Amino acid sequence: MTANVSPTPTASPTPSPLHAVVSDDFEAVNRTIVEQLTSKVPLVETISQYIIESGGKRLRPLLVLLAARSLGYEGDKHITLATLIEFMHTSTLLHDDVVDESHLRRGKKTANDAWGNAPSVLVGDFLYSRSFQLMVDVGSMEIMAILSSATCTIAEGEVLQLTNIGNPSISEADYFETIQGKTAMLFEAATHSGAVLAGATAEQAEALKLYGRYLGLSFQLIDDLLDYQGDAEAMGKNVGDDLAEGKPTLPLIHAMEQGTPEQAKLIRQVIRKGGLEQLQEVLAIVHTTGALEYTRKRADEMADKALAQLELLPPNAYRDSMAELARMAVDRQA
Repeated sequence: MTANVSPTPTASPTPSPLHAVVSDDFEAVNRTIVEQLTSKVPLVETISQYIIESGGKRLRPLLVLLAARSLGYEGDKHITLATLIEFMHTSTLLHDDVVDESHLRRGKKTANDAWGNAPSVLVGDFLYSRSFQLMVDVGSMEIMAILSSATCTIAEGEVLQLTNIGNPSISEADYFETIQGKTAMLFEAATHSGAVLAGATAEQAEALKLYGRYLGLSFQLIDDLLDYQGDAEAMGKNVGDDLAEGKPTLPLIHAMEQGTPEQAKLIRQVIRKGGLEQLQEVLAIVHTTGALEYTRKRADEMADKALAQLELLPPNAYRDSMAELARMAVDRQA
């Protein structure tokens, strides 16, 4: 489409009960996001605001706030840190939707569908660049090292996923390496940097780093499960989207391992060619081989590991919210 299309975005996300203990901080992050989206180029602001306001949960900035506050942080740099984490995340969404040729995210048109690929990529670059400007404002070389390293790992994870499309031979270990990079890394960076900002001990920083990692893995596992049993309206995308793109996620990997030779052959063929012509056959195999139950079991394992890390933190309402978030990660339907 042409660049003058201006879909109407939804309002900023309404805080959930998980946000209650940091409600003032969360509102400050929302205000800072709006302030930092200013640009002398109108299209940059238009696309940035559209994607930022398109109904996401803002879990990654929430994790920054909870991690810092759980260790008694009383300054205001966590607002800047949470904002830049959201910008990093949003820039990856813009790039991902171009790479995946997506038309729908969270039930709305993707930016690339509304404005085209080139503006979406360039605005993604703008948001990445703005996030690094904000890192300077945070003023911590240790945090900058964490986040700059994370951006490289995330990019590698995305490239790894791209190279795995249409490849039915990847292992479960390969799959976990991919989702560790493309999804869990930013969760990990959010909690780890929040801990460092708060002056965490080495033990606390490691605990929060691992909490973020395991939480991110559990989220991605449930996302991949929901692609085969979720509610399209609730998810804001179509059931079977991963299959259509030829992505060999854990439900398919497990189904190929546990199914008959004929079932495994069919799934391999579908992964290679993509598309949804044989969606019903694949769904039947995924269900009969217990692949969804296995994927949920692995997600539960990751959530349990995340919860275990919280035992190393002082007991308080912020830690309780992080525990609830880990449980929510595996109980959600979208």
